[in-house]
Amino acid sequence: MNPIDDASLDRLFREGRTFNHYLDTPVGEDEIRAIWDLMKMPPTSTNQSPARMVWCLSQEAKDKLADCATGSNPDKIRAAPAAVIIGMDVDFHENLPQLFPHVDAKSWFDGNTELREASAFRNSSLQGAYLILAARALGLDTGAMSGFDQGAVDKAFFADQPGVRSNFIATIGYGDRSTLHPRNPRLAFEQANRIA
Repeated sequence: MNPIDDASLDRLFREGRTFNHYLDTPVGEDEIRAIWDLMKMPPTSTNQSPARMVWCLSQEAKDKLADCATGSNPDKIRAAPAAVIIGMDVDFHENLPQLFPHVDAKSWFDGNTELREASAFRNSSLQGAYLILAARALGLDTGAMSGFDQGAVDKAFFADQPGVRSNFIATIGYGDRSTLHPRNPRLAFEQANRIA
């Protein structure tokens, strides 16, 4: 497989940014289904796929989510074309017979809530990162955030799914680049890496 071109690398990584402000362009079900169809494909441990998404497209849903957010996040959520809650299903192992059928992987997690919680958090976080890249690949932008009351979000959006808890939130839309500040610095290779 050949490397992707520089323009794609720019879109996904070098010029991809976190947005707090978006153009007045709606995001609809076609776009979020396209995001899901990409983000579900990259790897998770034993194909766990524990992310459970709530896509807030209506103003009512965004307002409900904004009521659970803190700091400046409520205004960002209300003004965005869409928002998504990336949740994590700690009972993901119930789907392993379907998702990882060649061995009895479900038995590895039965009765071990601590292992399931760690796995659900790790792998739903991975899937949330895939969401960001999928959105960028499709020409959309995101603003990931963790400033919210997890208990309030879980009560408001996952009360009917007792095994599901929120991990983080992201707004989605077509970013207004005119509102961006200069990119913050990143660590050099030598600051964050060792070769063993």
